[in-house]
Amino acid sequence: MTRVLITGGGGFIGARLARHLLAHPPAAWGTAPSLTLTDQFPLPADLASDPRVTAVIGPLGDQSALFSSGFDKVFHLASAVSGECELDFELGLRSNLDGTRTLLEGLRQAGNQPCLVFSSSIAVYGPDPGLAMPAVVDENTLAAPQTSYGAQKLMCEYLIADYTRKGYVDGRSARLMTVSVRPGQPNGAASSFFSGIIREPLAGVQSVCPVDPDVAHPLASPQSTVLSLVGLMTASRDTLKRRLAIALPAVNVTVAQMLDALERVAGPEVRARVTFKRDERIAAIVANWPRAAKSDTATALLGFPGDASFDAIIQQYIDDMRATGQADTALKGLSS
Repeated sequence: MTRVLITGGGGFIGARLARHLLAHPPAAWGTAPSLTLTDQFPLPADLASDPRVTAVIGPLGDQSALFSSGFDKVFHLASAVSGECELDFELGLRSNLDGTRTLLEGLRQAGNQPCLVFSSSIAVYGPDPGLAMPAVVDENTLAAPQTSYGAQKLMCEYLIADYTRKGYVDGRSARLMTVSVRPGQPNGAASSFFSGIIREPLAGVQSVCPVDPDVAHPLASPQSTVLSLVGLMTASRDTLKRRLAIALPAVNVTVAQMLDALERVAGPEVRARVTFKRDERIAAIVANWPRAAKSDTATALLGFPGDASFDAIIQQYIDDMRATGQADTALKGLSS
């Protein structure tokens, strides 16, 4: 049986990834894997009660014995988010850099060279003072992060690349696009509004957008993100052609285009629940992120299709809320 570790396994993407692996294990793994999910908070009830799942609750820095116990596949998703890292420098270093090093050292001690997929970020790109950031970033664009979160993600990419070069792990870094639409409550990420301006209006709640309508950013749905992470895990090193950091597929949209899509899918009354009030702290962070991205390796070599449109991303969220019995609250703002 394939032994799989997911750090951050209780989070939105981590839990969704775990459910996908249990229901649709990659063909090469044979049967459903044995999952170990680590998180600082309790797992969702369905995963906590699944006999195929082992929960380990606590900070990454306390899990060195677990990490050295011998895993075949590792998805490293645990992270302090962008806004938190800007407000608390030590938290970002401790959670993102130190936690990753603890994980890698444990895997090195185990000695079985597990395949590792690390959730990096589009935030590794930024406007370097000596080299303007292009209108559309790709894997050949200079990574020049202008936030602590982005810098920590890039440091982890390089650390994983070196552990891979030394043969301790078979590492791949996935540069995730901002995931939208996330259910639930807003989190501390500076990008949280990219979900909030869709999620809250659908629930019948007013939403305030902290940036201007012409702000553009690459986004991806939860489903596309999970399928891409699994695809990167199962890709052969020959197919990757030594690419250790892969940009995942994106839908490139402005805030105004997001709201246009919301109106097409849900109607003008839903869109009207979004107002604008600029937050200079959030706007300054987002201004240092790419406005658009492309993913040549993911789409051409690995065959990750990505999302068809932002309309489709909104519809996916609506369908998910209905399928999981959350429509009464999450879609309260829809007229039908």
